[in-house]
Amino acid sequence: MTQPAVPDSAADYLASDASAARLFRLGVGSLFLLLIWAFMHFGGLTVPGSPLLLVAALFGGYMAMNIGANDVANNVGPSVGSGALTMTGAVIIAAIFEAAGALIAGGEVISTIKGGIINPEMVGDPRNFIWLMTGAVLAGAMWLNLATILGAPVSTTHSIVGGVLGAGLAAGGLAIANWGVMGSIVASWVISPMLGGLISAAFLYLIKLTVLYKQDRVMAARRVVPWLIAVMAWAFATYLVIKALPEIWDASFLEAAGVGLVIAAIAFQVVRAGIVRQAATMANSIEGVNGLFTIPLVFAAALLSFAHGANDVANAIGPVAAINEAITSGDIAGQAPIPLWVMLLGAVGLAVGLALYGPRLIKTVGSEITELDKTRAYCIALAAAITVIIASQLGLPVSSTHIALGAVFGVGFLREFLKTNYASRLHGILEHHQGNDREQLQAFLDDFRRASVEEMEAMIRQAKEKQTEVRLKKKERKRLKKIYQEEMVKRHLMLKIVAAWVITVPASGLLAAMFYFTLRGIFV
Repeated sequence: MTQPAVPDSAADYLASDASAARLFRLGVGSLFLLLIWAFMHFGGLTVPGSPLLLVAALFGGYMAMNIGANDVANNVGPSVGSGALTMTGAVIIAAIFEAAGALIAGGEVISTIKGGIINPEMVGDPRNFIWLMTGAVLAGAMWLNLATILGAPVSTTHSIVGGVLGAGLAAGGLAIANWGVMGSIVASWVISPMLGGLISAAFLYLIKLTVLYKQDRVMAARRVVPWLIAVMAWAFATYLVIKALPEIWDASFLEAAGVGLVIAAIAFQVVRAGIVRQAATMANSIEGVNGLFTIPLVFAAALLSFAHGANDVANAIGPVAAINEAITSGDIAGQAPIPLWVMLLGAVGLAVGLALYGPRLIKTVGSEITELDKTRAYCIALAAAITVIIASQLGLPVSSTHIALGAVFGVGFLREFLKTNYASRLHGILEHHQGNDREQLQAFLDDFRRASVEEMEAMIRQAKEKQTEVRLKKKERKRLKKIYQEEMVKRHLMLKIVAAWVITVPASGLLAAMFYFTLRGIFV
């Protein structure tokens, strides 16, 4: 009898294990799509054109899985990277709250043209509209799939916008597009990450000045952290009312902000009492302060996931609902009701895609771009909520993906600036004092390079007291600064992500145009 092959080494074992995991994920994803096909095929869908509806449902499920795989990482990645949540815990929380957001607050009626980027009246024949939306959702899903494989978090909204625009241009020419709306979307590529980055960096610097740089961090945390958590509670409560609950309660900004203030006041009292109890045993260290943000980060991951499910499920089910309406009514509608089966398709697809493929992008956002702790993750989550609130009041079409990643970059670049600034100060101190032991000083510089920004402050004070000295050439100082920069923000990841952002709309648009012509050629 033939014996099963045994891996020759640990590397072979890991490779075989990884292959088995890939096959498992592929099998589960395929099973989900097969269940959609079975439901559509045996569910008694006898309306004219139902084969096209079946195809659209499959593509919508595929799109929902890719949204879960790629976009959800922005909501839970910082919490995982900081250690507030394990990967398994994050996936479970995000899957539950994404699906809940989609089902509870996803809406009963949806706009058939995402963002109003094309004029549906210029499409003409409803069949053209069906092919347009089918091509758009397939193109958006395929682009997201490719971006996930490449490890690049991209905007799912921009993916479907690009798909609708590309297929729309193929169906109706240049005049069909609303170029003013497209200009706003292009502007958001710059506005979203910059705003998120500036807000996250500002809060991190505030925390450093008011808590982390203090000698008595415990006392500083007792004074400052309850206010920080209260601000976070206000931002998330306001954000949820404005963005995630309009189908349940169409509140004005003042009403939403009022609800946020009530929640913030409750959070302030609860957190202040908790910190007073912890102060007696809390370490007077950065780690001790970080621990105070663990529970708020768990809530942030859950609430961001709920809001994302409520908003971005439309990117998967909007085209399906539009196609369903066009087939059943024989007309092109600006808005379409969402059948329960379509909503379930989106909600379950988000959860399945996240569980199967989400961890890769969660790791990228949470730990590969820059090193995160709980304080930095708090600043990122808060920046995401505040930026969306500001953008919604200004009428700016921002991307939650761009905001979250901009906030990650903002935190990383602030740390980089502070660290290189401290490095320059240290070099200046060392060059103006006498010493005789280069090896000892080199060891000091090596420790300095590995130190955190807060530890660097103490080392600079130590250098002043001991008056250690080394003659560093200008070229050597530049080399040291480059090392610090690479340590703070991974440049190659930043360039890859920005490149993916820039080409998302044209790439998905080109694919959608190709799919539109293909579908029209098949069915005409």
